[in-house]
Amino acid sequence: MNVKYLPFEEFKNIYSRVPRLTVEVIIKTKNGILLVKRTIPPRKGLWHIPGGTVLMGEKIEDSVKRVAKNELNFEVRSKKLLGIIEYNFSDENYFSFPIGLAYEVDIIAEIKNSKTKIDEFKYFKKIPDNTIIEQKEFLENIYYKK
Repeated sequence: MNVKYLPFEEFKNIYSRVPRLTVEVIIKTKNGILLVKRTIPPRKGLWHIPGGTVLMGEKIEDSVKRVAKNELNFEVRSKKLLGIIEYNFSDENYFSFPIGLAYEVDIIAEIKNSKTKIDEFKYFKKIPDNTIIEQKEFLENIYYKK
């Protein structure tokens, strides 16, 4: 089945009334956990796990691969579902209530000569304070819980 993106106004109309399912692509290497800097609202300027909306008709595994390709130029293979991240954007003037399926993945290959949606990414051994709070708490509970 072919999947497609909704026009923004339709997307906003739908997801201002129902939860939005997303996938979060977690890449952990010896260098740390890969995070990207948000360039758009909500929470512009904060570090976050690369992620995106699951599109209608798209299998979750395909969504994970698409997001990794679009956001990072990586071809990936899912290792495991780590859990669910529930977001609280009530502190902002934002229309959506995302619920993220967090998948740890392995990088298979980097896709050369392709543009991404991000400007800055970095590997972190310690999750920085200026990370989306729900993701920071999730990552610390999964990887750094004492």
